[in-house]
Amino acid sequence: MEELEEKTWMLMILKFLIILLTMINYVSSIESPEYRVILRYLESDVEIRLYEESFWVSAAVRNATSFEKSTKDGFHRVYQYIRGANLNSSQMVITAPILTTIVPGTHGSDCYVKFYLPAKYAAAPPLPKTELNLQFERWNSQCLAVKSFSGFAQDESIRNETQAFVVTLNKIFNGKTKILEDTAIFSIAQYNAPSHLSGRLNEVWLNASAFAVEGCPSF
Repeated sequence: MEELEEKTWMLMILKFLIILLTMINYVSSIESPEYRVILRYLESDVEIRLYEESFWVSAAVRNATSFEKSTKDGFHRVYQYIRGANLNSSQMVITAPILTTIVPGTHGSDCYVKFYLPAKYAAAPPLPKTELNLQFERWNSQCLAVKSFSGFAQDESIRNETQAFVVTLNKIFNGKTKILEDTAIFSIAQYNAPSHLSGRLNEVWLNASAFAVEGCPSF
């Protein structure tokens, strides 16, 4: 009986490892913006990353009251673009992450749902169909403060994660740069498809140029 229970337990562990490796391979095989880690704060799971120049296509959702709804609406437009709703009828492979930048406003937030353009399209991306109302963005090399979190990125979870991130960053930099949560512009990076129910990877991104970290560009 004990031998059977031990075999069952080992099979469960093996299944978990297979799922974990599948998720790691899935994320790592998809094209993503390139970066290197400048600083890592292990006790708080925060990194300062220096990202290289990158190119994005963005869908604006104005006066948003729900992160989830805005991301869904914006991604629907972006997805049409990458699946051929452009003047070249070009279809692109999916990249990661899908990024939602949240800009606080008086009557709700403006959300910008962004798709990272594959390197082969960065210099001359196909123009989107007009009705999609998409814009291109070029990001210069920059430093971002990043903290990862698991599970599904939902309204309540991103609110909790960004609040905790503000507290953590203020502690790390010891008041050198006070971060005001209600005016800070955050981005939520999602790396997994909705069908992936476990082992999900999300990140909170915040521009780190104000922190005066050695090795980061100053503007």
